[in-house]
Amino acid sequence: MIRKYNRRLAIFLAAMVSLVTACDTVTETPSESQTAARQGVDATSSGDAGSGSRGTDVVAPERPVVAETLPYAEVDEQLVYGYFAFPADMVDPLPGVIVFHERWGLDDGVRAQADRIAGQGYVVLVVDLYGGKTAADISAASPLMVQVVENPELANENIRQAYDFLVDSGQAPKIGVLGWSFGGGWALNAALLFPDDLDAAVIYYGQVTDNRERLEPLNVPILGLFGENDRGVTSDTVSEFELVLDALGKDYNIQTFPNVGHAFADPGASTYNAEVADQAWSLVIEFLSRHLADDAD
Repeated sequence: MIRKYNRRLAIFLAAMVSLVTACDTVTETPSESQTAARQGVDATSSGDAGSGSRGTDVVAPERPVVAETLPYAEVDEQLVYGYFAFPADMVDPLPGVIVFHERWGLDDGVRAQADRIAGQGYVVLVVDLYGGKTAADISAASPLMVQVVENPELANENIRQAYDFLVDSGQAPKIGVLGWSFGGGWALNAALLFPDDLDAAVIYYGQVTDNRERLEPLNVPILGLFGENDRGVTSDTVSEFELVLDALGKDYNIQTFPNVGHAFADPGASTYNAEVADQAWSLVIEFLSRHLADDAD
């Protein structure tokens, strides 16, 4: 069924581009995976609770974008709908970015963030790990996170098909991943699923690992953005992650910002810090440009 939808999506994308032009878009045992993922839920839950649907607070994209909610996967015999965005002036295929939502699910906040990324010249797909559900507070978000991490292969299949979607329907020549908090942990998981195929991974205060065996196959450049005062993803945890990356000779840039906590880039969180969020955003744009541009190695 999803192949039929992908053909329709390809037609949709071609039509949108024509319209715009005329008018001048890991291998590990299940128990290890579930344990690590559950630690990620605990770390995320211990951070600032914030709230969902923060779209009106996110900086607008630098240029107009076209966006649509579209099916990109079929998991457990159910179609999965994601948020697809690309620059309104797109003519040729652009690099793609798979975006992972926070604990709140695919809400207005992550849609606005996706638009902002698309405005930088990328085709963006926000995956939905919650099957269309969203949460407005941590009590509603926690069971949704647990359901995902207790069924990791369903999430992994979701991610695999998202990657295929951007390659086949999006025709993206290069692909990166990006996520915040709960989604940051899944951005790393995606890099471990595609250790030789992804071109960049951005982790905003997501759960990381110091498991050398898991990280050894990784050939994806990593940008990690963390807060010194994060009570969930602690500085010690980040330091251990960095030490293993360094020992393995990986391509990484870990930035731990002083005097900020978890969710420092989330306008809906009490720990939001606009100045640090801007600094982190600048690092993200430079990192994506360096690794996803047509002339990037």
